[in-house]
Amino acid sequence: MLAPWAPRLLSVLRIVAALLYLLHGTSKLFGVPPTPSGATVPLASRLGVASVIEIVGGTLILLGLFTSVAAFICSGEMAVAYFLAHAPRGWIPLLNQGELPILLCFIFLYVSAAGPGPWSVDRARVSSPSARPRAG
Repeated sequence: MLAPWAPRLLSVLRIVAALLYLLHGTSKLFGVPPTPSGATVPLASRLGVASVIEIVGGTLILLGLFTSVAAFICSGEMAVAYFLAHAPRGWIPLLNQGELPILLCFIFLYVSAAGPGPWSVDRARVSSPSARPRAG
């Protein structure tokens, strides 16, 4: 019943996951949206670099621009986040608060392979007549 909607739902999944990811980056680096502690991280720190990846990668994935590369990099960043920040507290994601990094890691890995879906800048660029190679 929903199979005809699968390509559009891929775009929705990409957009929602990217927005959640992007907000984590802006919260850490700029304090927007504010966390209960209100703390931000210095740019020249491991969390600062992670925040830049989350902001730039999240924006690219949200727009569907250079999606496969951006999603692959962000998937890797989430895997690193899990193993550095969550796994040392135990290997059960429910107990180490690692569910979100694991889900985002595999969503982004899927998006890097499946592509952005129809609602994306990448798809618009490929579909536009100026983006097509000219014959002759």
